[in-house]
Amino acid sequence: MSDKLFAALFYILPHHAISWLMFKLARVRWTPMKNLIIRVYTRLNPVRMYEAVEQDMFAYEHLNAFFTRALKPGVRPLAEDEDNWVCPVDGSVSQAQAIEDGRVFQAKGHDYSLLELVGGDGEMESTFKNGKFATLYLSPRDYHRIHMPTSGKLRHMQYIPGRLFSVAPGVVNNIPRLFARNERVVCYFDTDQGPMGLILVGAINVSAMETVWHGLITSEAKNIKRFEYKNDDIVLERGEEMGRFNLGSTVIVLMTDAMELDPMMTTDSEIKLGQSLARPC
Repeated sequence: MSDKLFAALFYILPHHAISWLMFKLARVRWTPMKNLIIRVYTRLNPVRMYEAVEQDMFAYEHLNAFFTRALKPGVRPLAEDEDNWVCPVDGSVSQAQAIEDGRVFQAKGHDYSLLELVGGDGEMESTFKNGKFATLYLSPRDYHRIHMPTSGKLRHMQYIPGRLFSVAPGVVNNIPRLFARNERVVCYFDTDQGPMGLILVGAINVSAMETVWHGLITSEAKNIKRFEYKNDDIVLERGEEMGRFNLGSTVIVLMTDAMELDPMMTTDSEIKLGQSLARPC
């Protein structure tokens, strides 16, 4: 099947119904069924169990616990220069480059509005409209906790409802404005290197996203929901866990033009949590 035809199928699929079903399957606790689900999953998506704290895949209470498994301490060391921002996830680079007057490049022939991506937040659009971005894709076999690129204080978060198109490369290349149409969580941090946007993008089978300060964020809301944290002391350190995907998706990091992307951040390159993402200019 061609990528264009495969992508076209997602226009008619019942995204939220499929994701609701995956939410239920990923939380089955009956041991025979749970173990079968995990066995099938790992055959389709080989994972590096030797990196996990719990290496017995059947010891997890359900597929979601297996999917969001913790890594052993030290297996993802952080880049040594503390001024460098680090990759927040394992995965691959979808795109990483400059934002051009508020337009974000998605794939050949496709870009989208930064203002739409951040849910109409004019302050964020103004802050990052000529900055840089990195779109990082997590495949089903990857580690799915999300960590801080740098130390930061949370100012606000927005939950933005939307579609749940697949974020697999063949689909991203063929569906216009995909990341600005999918369900997402937009987080804004103040850091020593300037403002940072961290956006969690949902996708089909990604039945829920969560952050460490809010917990589970579901797709029940039909309108944008904004959460203000200016008066709260929510500070997360560089490399600290900030959230997780319950199944896989994409993270978009926004930065100002005071930062420059690491030369290793090239399209389709494999990345590991903790390696250098960007540095001050």
